[in-house]
Amino acid sequence: MLDLAIMGFLAEAPLHGYELRTRVAQLTGHVRPVSDGSLYPAINRLERHGFLTRHLEHGATGSVRQRHTLSLTSRGKDQLLERLRNPGEKFITDRNRFNVVLAFLGHVPDVREQAVVLQRRRDFLDQPASYFTQGGKLVRAADTPDRYRKGMLQVSRESRRAEIAWLDTVLAELSSEASRA
Repeated sequence: MLDLAIMGFLAEAPLHGYELRTRVAQLTGHVRPVSDGSLYPAINRLERHGFLTRHLEHGATGSVRQRHTLSLTSRGKDQLLERLRNPGEKFITDRNRFNVVLAFLGHVPDVREQAVVLQRRRDFLDQPASYFTQGGKLVRAADTPDRYRKGMLQVSRESRRAEIAWLDTVLAELSSEASRA
């Protein structure tokens, strides 16, 4: 997830490490805080694979401090597009990981390929789901006396409905765009 977010933001513009960490934290930080201890090893790994480069840049006028600017390479752009076109199963089934895919899916130039990813998520959402089971059966909000579990299930159900409605709308738009192309 972190690698995808790093490459996605660098596809938009070269960034300093601090700026990159801020953007990644804004995207994922409420779920998974981004520390230097996770960000910089990921940057180093992506650099070793040839997906990004860094170069030294002088600080602001009057400042002697130099900073590293990170840029996505063409190989990194190819890797980003491959990961967006073919996200692993966890990137489809986990809402937080899927949000990272969504944040950058617009970089995929072919709307048909975008639609394939969205359809995978839509198909996943069509499967019955619950946080809880009882006697081997999924527990629905109406079936639990616990108000907190009931709340979890109701919020999840409504969020799922909203996401399905959004996906259906966007999939129809992408289908229309693809037919005009």
